[in-house]
Amino acid sequence: MRGMYNKRDDKIVAAGWNNKLKFESGLSLTADVNYSRATRKELVLENNTQFSRAGGVWPVDNVGLTFKTGDFSQFAPGLSYSDPKLLFLQDTIYGSGYGKVPSVKDDLSGFKLVGNLPAPESLSGWFSDFEAGLNYADRSKKKRQPEGSITIDNTKYTPVGEEFQYSPVDLSFAGLGLIPAWNVPGAVGRYMSFQPTESLNYLIPKAWDVKEKSTTAFLKANIDSSTFGIPMRGNIGLQVVNTDQSSQSNYWDATLNNRNGGVKPINGGKTYTDYLPSLNLSWQLANDQTLRFALAKQMARPRVEELNAGIEFGVDGATGKPGAKGGNPTLDPWRANAVDLSWEKYFGNKAYVAVAGYFKDLRSYIYKQTVDNYDFSRFVADYVPQPGQPQALPTGTFSAPQNGQGGQLRGVELTASLPLDLVSPALKGFGLSASATFNSSNITILDPDSANSVGNGPISLPGLSKRVYNLTAYYEANGFEFRVSQRKRSDFIGEIGNFNGARTLRYVVGESIVDAQIGYNFTEGSLKGLGLLAQVNNLTDQAYRTYAQTKDRPLEYIKWGRTFLLGATYKF
Repeated sequence: MRGMYNKRDDKIVAAGWNNKLKFESGLSLTADVNYSRATRKELVLENNTQFSRAGGVWPVDNVGLTFKTGDFSQFAPGLSYSDPKLLFLQDTIYGSGYGKVPSVKDDLSGFKLVGNLPAPESLSGWFSDFEAGLNYADRSKKKRQPEGSITIDNTKYTPVGEEFQYSPVDLSFAGLGLIPAWNVPGAVGRYMSFQPTESLNYLIPKAWDVKEKSTTAFLKANIDSSTFGIPMRGNIGLQVVNTDQSSQSNYWDATLNNRNGGVKPINGGKTYTDYLPSLNLSWQLANDQTLRFALAKQMARPRVEELNAGIEFGVDGATGKPGAKGGNPTLDPWRANAVDLSWEKYFGNKAYVAVAGYFKDLRSYIYKQTVDNYDFSRFVADYVPQPGQPQALPTGTFSAPQNGQGGQLRGVELTASLPLDLVSPALKGFGLSASATFNSSNITILDPDSANSVGNGPISLPGLSKRVYNLTAYYEANGFEFRVSQRKRSDFIGEIGNFNGARTLRYVVGESIVDAQIGYNFTEGSLKGLGLLAQVNNLTDQAYRTYAQTKDRPLEYIKWGRTFLLGATYKF
């Protein structure tokens, strides 16, 4: 029996300063300075218990298993695990316990300067004004992850005391009945020893720094014109984005095992520039209809943790082939050529229906893959094989986030909003809004680490659901606001943290989440400007479920519970 404890403390500090200057010539300047810091500290503890030996012999259990398709398989143990007095903290086949104390510090500072100038009279038939600006962002992220075994003196094997016992957990849905649950930090503090470290071979690459500096210069012309007598608005522009990314870490050079190994630094990075033109147009058609068209070249930078330089590296003593896994500080961003088209029909101030379609031609995307013939010559330059072992080869396999190329994403979204006072004046303030999105992609990837969960064959892009639905019912009147929203999506491949904290791909069962909120804004009297808000997320306590390859192989069933939020705002 294993007890798990997870604690996370997050702290976010943000500040900004915005200034706007207007000149008699019509020129306006906007300057914005911002800074934010996010810090996270975690504590992850586990300890293991099992039956004690009787006469020096470990008890052996015969466990029956009834396999069920599309439901939880049923276990039938021969022994009872419900009595905590019979379960001892001791060295099991998994050790007596393990712990981690990860921490992350993420700093982001930036500066933005934008100038706006009315269009000269010679261009006033096409453009209303022009904007030009510069946006600079400097981000750094540091991660540390000390870990270590939680040990117990083999002369002090003991059950977890009554003072640390919680109410038992009901696992009847899997045929296991009631099992003990206990205060894991209390048990660790009373009976065990935990001294986390960063110096173990496999922990060295888990400490890394990533820096990312991006400078964006942009020019935009706002359009106010007409085509064939139809009013047309929009903009055309260009962004030039320069990105400088780098990372520093260390790795354990296992090729030096015959010389007790060694810690070596590893650094990497890349600088690249993207030119991103875009065009956005909208036509105001008769009968409150709008037609929109957009054409753009788009980019999205990699997640910061994907850029870390840390790797686990080694050489196969039998073949001499080197291999490694880790991050990739030389990643290119996601890049796509995108087209969007939508039609909207409005009824009064709030009611509308809309149909929108999108198409993205992906030129570059990111997923984890294994690359063969990777150049490891700089890693094996000092390699001295053990007697009878071959010399290290210069190339081998490297598993890390890599860039894929080619493929399309496409989809259609249907949206509607209906204030119910259009149906009856008695329903003033009540309303409904809904959307349905249907997505598809011809992109398939192979994941090197997920043979047991998503299979060895090609899979679709992580995070992509083929169907997504949203429905909201609301009431807004006389300062009151009440709404209930449901978000539903079909199955998808999620990228989640696994047992050891690393990201892995997993089939996720489609979810249906219901949120609710109620608020009141004071519009008069001494409390004018005050707003109160209460929210409940995951109102129906929807479970999070994953499965391996097919739905008749359930992996996880987790209930996170409901989240309650209270808030207040005041506007001067």
